[in-house]
Amino acid sequence: MTEPADDELWSAVADPSRRRIVDLLVRHGEATPSSLASEVPFSRQAVSKHLAVLEAVGLVRHRRLGREVRYRVVPARLYAAAHAMTQVADDWDRRLTAIKRLAEATHAGSEPEATAS
Repeated sequence: MTEPADDELWSAVADPSRRRIVDLLVRHGEATPSSLASEVPFSRQAVSKHLAVLEAVGLVRHRRLGREVRYRVVPARLYAAAHAMTQVADDWDRRLTAIKRLAEATHAGSEPEATAS
């Protein structure tokens, strides 16, 4: 079972808009909400709200530079999140392989016998 922090992380990255923002921050290194808004189909206010969610789960951090607020990805948290997602994917691969084997075994054991007509 996942921990509450993981649940919050999954919720944060489940949104395609937030994943897009993370992608842009990875590409640019650092960006303001206004510069990010110029690259996405939603408002600066929406970008700011998405950044707040991403910051709450530790994926991004901000710093003030004069009047600007600049955001960047937290590499260690992004790596940890990617690692956690890989583990979940591996677990599901194992489960699906087990289900496939069970289904194949069940199917092989229940071949209909030929009926004499």
